[in-house]
Amino acid sequence: MPEEKNKPEEKKEEKTTPKDHIVVTKHTARIGGKTLKYTVTTGTMVMKEEINDKEKDAEVEKARAQIFFTAYTLDGVKDKSKRPITFSFNGGPGSASVWLHMGMLGPRRVVLTNEGEMPKPPFKLTDNEYSILDQTDIVFIDPMGTGFSRPVEGEKSKEWHTFHKDIASVGDFIRLYSTRYNRWLSPKFLAGESYGTTRAAGLSGYLADRHGLILNGLILISSVLDFTTLDFNHNNDLPYILFIPGYTATAWYHGKIDKKIPLKTWLKEAEEFALGEYAAALMKDAALPKEERRQVAEKLSRLTGISVDFIERGNLRIHTFHFFKELLRDRNRTVGRLDSRFTGIDRLGVSETFEYDPLFAQVNGPYTAAFNDYIRSELNFETDSLYEILSEKVFTQWSYSYFENQYVNVAETLRAAMSFNKYLKVFVANGYYDLGTPYFATEYTFNHLALDESLQKNISMGYYEAGHMMYIHIPSLKALKKDITKFIKDAS
Repeated sequence: MPEEKNKPEEKKEEKTTPKDHIVVTKHTARIGGKTLKYTVTTGTMVMKEEINDKEKDAEVEKARAQIFFTAYTLDGVKDKSKRPITFSFNGGPGSASVWLHMGMLGPRRVVLTNEGEMPKPPFKLTDNEYSILDQTDIVFIDPMGTGFSRPVEGEKSKEWHTFHKDIASVGDFIRLYSTRYNRWLSPKFLAGESYGTTRAAGLSGYLADRHGLILNGLILISSVLDFTTLDFNHNNDLPYILFIPGYTATAWYHGKIDKKIPLKTWLKEAEEFALGEYAAALMKDAALPKEERRQVAEKLSRLTGISVDFIERGNLRIHTFHFFKELLRDRNRTVGRLDSRFTGIDRLGVSETFEYDPLFAQVNGPYTAAFNDYIRSELNFETDSLYEILSEKVFTQWSYSYFENQYVNVAETLRAAMSFNKYLKVFVANGYYDLGTPYFATEYTFNHLALDESLQKNISMGYYEAGHMMYIHIPSLKALKKDITKFIKDAS
């Protein structure tokens, strides 16, 4: 029998060790009437976690994720301890940080019309003269599964798509960045939009409790801390009450109520009606006398531009998705959820709710094109990976299991953080035409924060005649810059 020849040993594929992928570039921009020189540090940072190695019977660090970030630091700063730093992110869950990055805070801005509408393509970038880089360094963070943030090989991103894991991963990144770039002594701020405000409030507790990292301030854009205020359910009348002033603002903007009367006059009446006669009527419900019911319906119609007949058939309750479709049904138009100034066109005028949000149709294309060009042509970050601006996968996988049988609420976390740190200040930016996170719902949340009277002065609010992304409206962007500049100076 012939001898078998020795077969060469098959080589096992070795996993490559995850490494940081960082690119540093130098730039200038006109901000606040001055030419500023700054450095951009962008790329992915490997995040490690301690795990138990059974073979070694010891705790070891293991690479688990690669978080993408873009950091802007002003050149020529001699003492970092006197230079504020702001960590920024958007919401979703499932949104990258591109909206605040390229629309409001960063030194480069996507060009839209002055009202925030999409211009004719191709799209452009310009220096953002209203950037806050003249006041603070800025680090934009893309949470796991958004932007270019991904788990390392062998890990599954779904693990990060939970309320607690999301806060922990973003918080751990902030700690690591502060350590590597020597920012522990800098005044520190968080800036979040929409669900990013939920994350920011959660981080105000996590950073202090887990890492001893104390914040100077939170900048909350279109805030939602208590989801009870937003969820239209048969057993939850709160949103029906708190959305009324937003409906009034929208009806006023589109001329469905008298525009000769100033907006703020209408809003004052709507607020008083919502918290008074209307709230009482919803509490009585079937016990409300027929004559009183008709009076409430007529007043609600006067304030919202919705017909008395429609309101009565809805049992005095206007669901927000019905409002989007019903207000301008006679014009065959819908109004937006995130910015009710904008209108959309549906295929059918008889459907119950709109087919798409008109705001997203205005901003998605310009922001996507601008960022994908910017990151490569100006920041020299090369990758073929898809930049996940809004990840449907993250949104559909998201788990709020911690809040099972209750609404998501981080207001108590913020109250505790402000009580623990009496220097922590909060600025809240509200858009009158935001029907995603209405200003009146935000006011309700902060009025029910149960914050000690001595700390009430640490909360300030700004109001703008635009929607959820109020910064796409140039007059509002100008006002935001002024308000946030004052806030950072006062809180640093």
